[in-house]
Amino acid sequence: MASRDQVKASHILIKHQGSRRKASWKDPEGKIIMTTTREAAVEQLKSIREDIVSGKATFEDVAARVSDCSSAKRGGDLGPFGRGQMQLKPFEEATYALKVGDISEIVDTDSGVHIIKRTA
Repeated sequence: MASRDQVKASHILIKHQGSRRKASWKDPEGKIIMTTTREAAVEQLKSIREDIVSGKATFEDVAARVSDCSSAKRGGDLGPFGRGQMQLKPFEEATYALKVGDISEIVDTDSGVHIIKRTA
């Protein structure tokens, strides 16, 4: 459980040509990532977010299938973290700005584009 000064979140990451590391657990050689534009990644994530918000899909199921982060194996769950613990400042700021249960708009970082669900 997250302590008072920590948050808990899950996320879905889509990597693209501009991502700092162009490989992932589902694309170890980066062949798909290297051909995915940032714009295409954003459009894919917008569509995913719409499906989740409308109830057509669950965040955890989609994360497990499409997220480029290894947290996909846990339905996108990153566990609890506090301020200053995330490498990605925009990600941390977006997570703290959410209320529990909320899903962010697109968050852009060096890793790629994300949507974040605050879980605690």
